[in-house]
Amino acid sequence: MTTSVRRRRCRGAPRRRRPWAGAASAGAVLLPAFPVLVALAGPLLPLSAAPGGAPSAPPGPGHLLGTDVLGRDVLALVSRGGLSVLGMTAATLVLAYAAGVPSGLLAAHGRRWMDETVMRGLDLLLAFPSLLLLMTLAATGHRGAGTLVAAAALVQVPAVARLVRATALAPGCRTAVEALRLQGVPEWRVQCGYVARSVRGPLVTDAGSRFGLVLYLLASANFLGLGLPADSPDWAVVIERNTDALFLQPAAVLIPAGLLMVLCVGANLTADRFLARHEGRSR
Repeated sequence: MTTSVRRRRCRGAPRRRRPWAGAASAGAVLLPAFPVLVALAGPLLPLSAAPGGAPSAPPGPGHLLGTDVLGRDVLALVSRGGLSVLGMTAATLVLAYAAGVPSGLLAAHGRRWMDETVMRGLDLLLAFPSLLLLMTLAATGHRGAGTLVAAAALVQVPAVARLVRATALAPGCRTAVEALRLQGVPEWRVQCGYVARSVRGPLVTDAGSRFGLVLYLLASANFLGLGLPADSPDWAVVIERNTDALFLQPAAVLIPAGLLMVLCVGANLTADRFLARHEGRSR
């Protein structure tokens, strides 16, 4: 048998499906789906998060998961606290990419003075610690969900812009952009068409990891009391309020912490699976 025949047979042979591929695909769907379902469907349940029981009571007939330090039902807090987590994290990512992607494209394919102006300005913002910015805003009286989302999105813009700029300046992408310009293709079609498709894969991968970073930043801010009020059912706020009673009522801390962890891991798995499928279709 010749080498060319062997190659044709190898190319035509079906690929074996790895035994862990199905489990990874299922995990990429089920892990983020569970906390998202809890966050979206929880507020529809007829549960009251108002104080009405003994503080840090163990699970019982009236409270299936017990109560927290304020006497609130833990099940009600868990079911109602995820919506703020998802909403604030999604809003932060949308704002960060809405500002970071155009900035990166402008720096990559604009004039040199424009590149220097955009990137040096973003470098100053990148050198400023995220939590320090949030603490400064809170100390000056700027609190609340809107301020927290805007500040968290602002500190993510430099990293997003740097990623887009590096991808758009890759040798293959840069050569294709110059060829399209020589053919007379309008600039908006070059940027919104070819360059946008080139940066889509890295952006999806970055979104999975950045989701965890933003979730950690927002949770840390709420944990430190820099964002939502202390009586909010937000998962991070509930963890902060019940840390001292961890051994008396562990469910009030471990359940929301577990949901945050599952949401973060599931988002990374989903991004990885999406990127793998995108690369498979490209090949």
